[in-house]
Amino acid sequence: MPKKMKTMDGNTAAAHVAYAMTETAAIYPITPSTPMGEIADEWAAQGRKNIFDQKVQIRQMQSEAGAAGAVHGSLAGGALTCTFTASQGLLLMIPNMYKISGELLPGVFHVSARAVAAHALSIFGDHQDVMACRQTGFAMLFSNSVQEVMDLALVAHVAAVEASLPVMSVFDGFRTSHEIQKIEVIDYEDMKPLLNQDKLAAFRARSMNPEHPNIRGTAQNPDIYFQGREAANAYHDAIPAIVEATMKKVGKLTGRKYKLFDYVGHPKADRIIIAMGSGCEAIEEVVNSLNAGGRKVGLVKVRLFRPFSVRHMLAVIPKTVKKIAVLDRTKEPGALGDPLYLDICAAYAGRKEAPKIVGGRYGLGSKELTPAMVKAVFDSLSKPRHGFTVGITDDVTNTSLPVAEVIDTTPAGTVQCKFWGLGADGTVGANKQAIKIIGDNTKLYAQGYFAYDSKKSGGITISHLRFGKKPIQSTYLITDADYIACHNPSYVNVYDILEGIKDGGTFVLNCPWTAKEMDDHLPVAMRRTIAQKGLKFYTVDAVKIAQKVGLGGRINMIMQTAFFKLADVIPFAKAVALLKDGIKKEYGKKATRSST
Repeated sequence: MPKKMKTMDGNTAAAHVAYAMTETAAIYPITPSTPMGEIADEWAAQGRKNIFDQKVQIRQMQSEAGAAGAVHGSLAGGALTCTFTASQGLLLMIPNMYKISGELLPGVFHVSARAVAAHALSIFGDHQDVMACRQTGFAMLFSNSVQEVMDLALVAHVAAVEASLPVMSVFDGFRTSHEIQKIEVIDYEDMKPLLNQDKLAAFRARSMNPEHPNIRGTAQNPDIYFQGREAANAYHDAIPAIVEATMKKVGKLTGRKYKLFDYVGHPKADRIIIAMGSGCEAIEEVVNSLNAGGRKVGLVKVRLFRPFSVRHMLAVIPKTVKKIAVLDRTKEPGALGDPLYLDICAAYAGRKEAPKIVGGRYGLGSKELTPAMVKAVFDSLSKPRHGFTVGITDDVTNTSLPVAEVIDTTPAGTVQCKFWGLGADGTVGANKQAIKIIGDNTKLYAQGYFAYDSKKSGGITISHLRFGKKPIQSTYLITDADYIACHNPSYVNVYDILEGIKDGGTFVLNCPWTAKEMDDHLPVAMRRTIAQKGLKFYTVDAVKIAQKVGLGGRINMIMQTAFFKLADVIPFAKAVALLKDGIKKEYGKKATRSST
């Protein structure tokens, strides 16, 4: 099939593959995985067909424990089955995960990895939930970007059938699950030949069936339980080779190559970082920048975390490496180190001339990992220090690395825009439309990320949009903006709206104030920034316009029209037409018709 580019978020990318490769999905909503189940359910209601030319059977249960039990039962009955979950929801599935793995059932869990409630609840992303499942016997495959979510989700489904073992397809909550990127979509007709039909037939043949009864769920005594657990070793030992072969098949189809461990950086690097998840995108951006400046640094991206293949990892690390910083996005209190760090140490145990290895933590609860922080980790390897944190100021136990400077590693020519809004005012939805319009109707790469607090409705929202001619790996918030729009005039007295705006940038303010009233309403610091940086300052009374045309308080599309007029990314007339089409698509299905 010809390549098809489409702009979507990570949840949609995962759902696209899961729907194709699945016959049944048992679901229960939990942030930030909910959209995967919702999308699959909507597609089923619309009559969409999977690769078996069937509608997927979607069943919402009453809890995540129920969803996991349904997945187990469906797999035992011979149906390819998956689920979507995160955080406490995933933890409730652990008892069934042991059973699914122990019975060699090829299920797939798509997990938008999220923090686990400890001292407080957090709906945001890190790896604490999936790290609590690494002992269940599931293979664990990590994706770093929206494109990788689609590619590696396909690897997960194909490899699960091939290996007769369940696979957890993991990507970071919010930063990847809700980030919008322009990616290449894999067609269902191209996916179908990748599935091993003989293995699928064997899976169905050993399903629970009155025509060929078998016993399951037994209780075993000390005389045989141990042997039974060890009997599965051959299946787990085979996973790395199976995943590697599947990656090659998917790579041949898409042109995008993956390994169990991918190395990027200087071929003779002396210091490297090992990490997994969306943080790898920002780290790779910094690695490229530092090497261009004469450094010799690198990054190892861990794709297959379980089973952990020491041979494959050592094969990609340059022999010149003397120091390694392992970054974990989880916390294991009381341990000598966090999980990935301990695995790397175990991989080098007993080897001559092993590099100096230290471990550190970053990004809990979606805390930012900026280029400056990545550089601080590389710099800290001059005097390696184990047990560090980066991204916070730890003045209690003094674990944090100093982050001395702000560096910009975003590709030159990338346009960066920020939109300040109020939760439920439509700003986030309008910006999702905008980035999809740019991605789907230009040759530009596009990225959209939406920062809001856990209140969501009624809280502050900041939409971060980037677009440019080069691929965008900037998995962090915008600090240097070309365009800033403020959709709520009260914010000018509460927040530093213009922080980081570039000289000559554009500032758009929704307000009812006249030019004469600006001196009374705009803070002195804001007026000074506008003057000193030579900003192009525009105002629009979007509330008045919205009321005049019958939109009530919905100003989002009015502000978006202003953005397309001023940003000049797409010819304005075309942008307006696309906006109108987007409005019909998004809101038309919500309209009601009265009959007489």
